[in-house]
Amino acid sequence: MPPPTRWRSAAPVAVTPPGVGRLARSLSFAAGLVLVAVALLPPLAPFAHEDFRGHMAQHLLLGMYAPLALVLAAPVTLLLRALPPDHGRRLTAVLRSRPARLLAHPVTALLLTTGGLVLLYFTPVYDATMGHPGRHWLTHAHFLLSGWLFAYVIAGPDPAPARPGVPARLVVLGVAIAAHAVIAQLMYGGFWVEVHAPIAEVRGGAEIMYYGGDLAELLLAAALVTTWRPVRTPRNPHGPPVRPVRRPREGIRAARALPKSR
Repeated sequence: MPPPTRWRSAAPVAVTPPGVGRLARSLSFAAGLVLVAVALLPPLAPFAHEDFRGHMAQHLLLGMYAPLALVLAAPVTLLLRALPPDHGRRLTAVLRSRPARLLAHPVTALLLTTGGLVLLYFTPVYDATMGHPGRHWLTHAHFLLSGWLFAYVIAGPDPAPARPGVPARLVVLGVAIAAHAVIAQLMYGGFWVEVHAPIAEVRGGAEIMYYGGDLAELLLAAALVTTWRPVRTPRNPHGPPVRPVRRPREGIRAARALPKSR
């Protein structure tokens, strides 16, 4: 006779069919590529060179919407599955290294995204990039990569070596929302802004950043809640929670840690 069941789940677990998950990831990745193309190709790209409002729309697509769609496709997991075992282990070692842990920390990602906005719009950097094609493309790359990093550490389905718990990530996301709102309001009021453009364009760009950024951050928060997988502790319906059995190796280590009697 088999032993009695110690605990039983309170509700059945819904399992997504593998085909549905692959299709959703493929659609998400395709949507991210489409958003990048919309931001970098006509008619938006020429408009962004002539009007600050077009630049801000381009910034939102490259720095917030496209990165979220690309991150939700879980590209790191797909790459690890596609690589040979030796290359996969090397990539895993790189992802677990100290520089990768520091780079993939939410605070680092927050500084790269929000700090980049302060540096771009409240210093002469914006005017310098608009007059130089190479610097302009570097700005696009910074928007895309920093936005991808922030979405990855906040709500990415890919595993991250230094990702804190959900409460800490929600705090970082809240700080980002507040920082974007303050930057947009300062820009709308004309305080310390180093963007040489007509006032109507600057105010219009600030409105696009304020409302469009809020929508993107709400989508990021929804992705965080959707991809969150809480750890459930097995519970005995007729008693206290079931504690995991200690492994023999852990017991040996604990015994070795005890001081020897003399």
